Amino acid sequence: MSWHDYLQDYIFYLKMERGLSQNSIENYHFDVKRFISFCEGQAHLTHPQQVQLEDLELFLNEVSKELTARSRARLLSGLKSFFSYLSFENIIDENPCSSLELPKIGRKLPIFLSIDEMTTLLDKVDLSAAEGERNKAIFEVLYGCGLRVSELVNLKKSNLFFNEDFIQVKGKGNKSRLVPIHKVTQKYVLAYFENSRKNAPLVEGHQDFAFVNRRGKQLTRAMIFTLVKRQAARCGLQKNISPHTFRHSFATHLLERGADLRAIQLMLGHESITTTEVYVHTTRDYLKNMLDEIHPRLNLGSS
Repeated sequence: MSWHDYLQDYIFYLKMERGLSQNSIENYHFDVKRFISFCEGQAHLTHPQQVQLEDLELFLNEVSKELTARSRARLLSGLKSFFSYLSFENIIDENPCSSLELPKIGRKLPIFLSIDEMTTLLDKVDLSAAEGERNKAIFEVLYGCGLRVSELVNLKKSNLFFNEDFIQVKGKGNKSRLVPIHKVTQKYVLAYFENSRKNAPLVEGHQDFAFVNRRGKQLTRAMIFTLVKRQAARCGLQKNISPHTFRHSFATHLLERGADLRAIQLMLGHESITTTEVYVHTTRDYLKNMLDEIHPRLNLGSS
């Protein structure tokens, strides 16, 4: 078997046995393929069994110059997963990654918008534009339900249970969860369904997707990023935001208003509550900075 045969088997394993999302699988595929390209340039590395710790270190040193610490950590995580799979399948005797440690990259606090900024972003959608109602509904769902962009583009009409005020979402690892949806958010989705989407020329196999493009096909992740960037520019927003900013803002605003951390974890679909706890730090930093700016004793100075 060649390196690429092992890679294809590994990707099949990630999809069928690990149940990873398509986006995660593509990241693993990209990172491992990069290492395989390195191996193909080394005469002594024709089989995974021949890879030693020194080879991995040489590869990581070569690519580290062009990668951030976070990207290096992801690359190393992918290699560890790949060689763990090879070891599990008895393709290699020893895992050369076992002694490699992930770099410490610290906790990256998410970017979020204030309630006023988010309100401006949502209210300034041009409803007179051809896709205005759709875009408005997309932004309202991203913010009102805290969805990941992959969850949004894969959202089905058949999984919208507005009578019960819930939607069913398929998240990471193909795990489904129920997310509450407020009547306000429902209003904009229904307006889109009853008007512009109703007349869209839906393509066979795409009829059940909640949000479609003008050709009647499922929207792509890239298109959602483009829509968000355009709307931010339209509003004169200086922050570098993405679809994930809506999710971060949703969680942060809920926490600021007294929501229970466990409830936020369930709505966001976080497997571990430690992932959700990042919003506690975000809110704490926000409150501290605000206090530094508006404290009533600020003008007294230090004495």
